[in-house]
Formats: sequence, C-alpha cells, structure tokens
Amino acid sequence: MSRQITLAQVVRLSRMLALRFVVGFDDSNCTRQAPGLPNHFSWNLGHLALTMHRVAGMVDGRIMPEADFVKGDGRGGDARRFDSESVALGSTPADDRTRYPGAERARAIFEAAIERLAATVERATDADLDRQFPWGGGQSVWADLVARMAFHNGVHTGQIMDLRRALGMKGVLG
Repeated sequence: MSRQITLAQVVRLSRMLALRFVVGFDDSNCTRQAPGLPNHFSWNLGHLALTMHRVAGMVDGRIMPEADFVKGDGRGGDARRFDSESVALGSTPADDRTRYPGAERARAIFEAAIERLAATVERATDADLDRQFPWGGGQSVWADLVARMAFHNGVHTGQIMDLRRALGMKGVLG
C-alpha cells in the first residue's frame, strides 16, 4: 500500500472517530460553552476544517472554499460559513449562534475538509509528501503535517467529549 493511500485512510478514520461524538449537538447547543472549557462544538468543527483546508492548500494550491469560509475579523461568520478568524488558533469562541454555522452545517463543512485533505493526499506525488512547509514557527514535511491533522482531529474530539460531559449530555460509547 502506498504512503498516499495509508495517509488518506488515516485522515478518513479520524472523521469516523470525531463523528461518533456529534450526537445530541443541534442548533440549540452548538455554540454553548461550559465553564472551564476552552471552546464549543461549532468552534471545534470549524477549527478542524480550517486547519485541514490550510494543509491541503499547501499542495493542491486551492484557497479556502468560499461556500464554507469567509475571511473576516472573527465576527463575520453566519449560518452557512465560518469566519476563518473566529476559528483560528488563538481565537476566542463566542456563544453567538449568528456568527457560526449550525450543527449540521458545521458537520458538513468538517466532512468536506476531511475529504479534500484525503483526496489531495491520494493525488500527491512522493515529492509532494516530502516537501517542507512553514508550520508553527518552523518547517514540517507535508506527510508529517497530514498525519498531524489526524492527531489534531483526535485532540479536538477529546474536547468535544469533555464538552458533552460538562453539558450533561448522554454518553455515546458502550
């Protein structure tokens, strides 16, 4: 099996993990935060989508999909699109449904980002996988960034799990 196929499968498997925990999130609670926790459901899915699109764009050369993201100042999102600055690293999530897509739309944006990244990996050459890109104040090999995206998805799935508990939502495992 090629590195491309293996990495694409890893990305797609991270979707399956994350989506196990979306049950019970809807438009009434998707921007609700819990005391002591850093963010909310919609922020998590938007942040993950934004990050995966940025990594895919390094190789496929495409920009952020305008149907899913608007480049603003952190207050420009709406029911259909995230403001990229509202879900970027270091942003402060707001419990304001008018600034984020609802639960189903956020999920669709997340799933589209997963598929874009996985498809970009499948089409990548070995040279693409080995290219270095600026990331986090340093340089990273693109294949390593792709694997890191799956781990990143897992980290934020853990935050969604914590949020579920803090909001008193029913468990989804076992």
